[in-house]
Amino acid sequence: MMSGVTIGQAAAFVGVTVKTVRHYHKLGLVEEPERDGSGYRRYGSDELLRLVQVRTLATAGVPLAEIGALLDADPGQFTAALADVERRLTERIADLTARRDTLHRLADGDRALLPDRACAILDRMAGLGLGPDYVAAQREALVLARALVPEGFDGFLTQLEHGLDDPGYIELIRRGREAETWEPDDPRIDELATAMADHFLAHPTLLGNPTSLQAWTKASAQYRLINNHRGDQAPISARLTALTEAKLRSAGVTVPRR
Repeated sequence: MMSGVTIGQAAAFVGVTVKTVRHYHKLGLVEEPERDGSGYRRYGSDELLRLVQVRTLATAGVPLAEIGALLDADPGQFTAALADVERRLTERIADLTARRDTLHRLADGDRALLPDRACAILDRMAGLGLGPDYVAAQREALVLARALVPEGFDGFLTQLEHGLDDPGYIELIRRGREAETWEPDDPRIDELATAMADHFLAHPTLLGNPTSLQAWTKASAQYRLINNHRGDQAPISARLTALTEAKLRSAGVTVPRR
């Protein structure tokens, strides 16, 4: 009577493919049984047990390269090794969960690139009727600011929140939007820049806290990229910003150079 089963039967019993069994042999995880008189390799209970152990550990997430040493370890080493595998799996789960959450946020537009606090600010801008073009430009500026000057991002959000709480500031923003229809040499541009600078000086929280200002000052190159974003699409607004900043510098306020 033949003892043992063929490789196909062994694979089926254990729940893997023949190719997988041969791969385990190649890696040295399971020894190949000797051929019988008919030239077939017959798998006995020892080989089947080893196959089950290897498959179970592999399914649990243990790298194949580590399974051999794990199965040959003493009980204490085995327990410690499993704890290490569990730790790495937990880290992978956290990483995969974060990736899944990002995919979910992608379906929600802004939330893929910006935190909830920034999205709430954009929602408030839209609710105040500042217009889709303005909100879109601010969205892009926030994405750039978060990526290029992360240490100054929270302070930037705080500035925006103070601004949205200030009716006078909102009115100046609306006037700035209207200015895009003015001629480049319209004297009202300089007048509006003066009004903006005066408002900032009268309400210092709109300028940001010292930590945030320092972060932006150190990142002058990044500031220029963010501040000049869409400048070609809104030239009057760009000029208005430059004039306002110049007036603030004249008043002793530290503002990064454009």
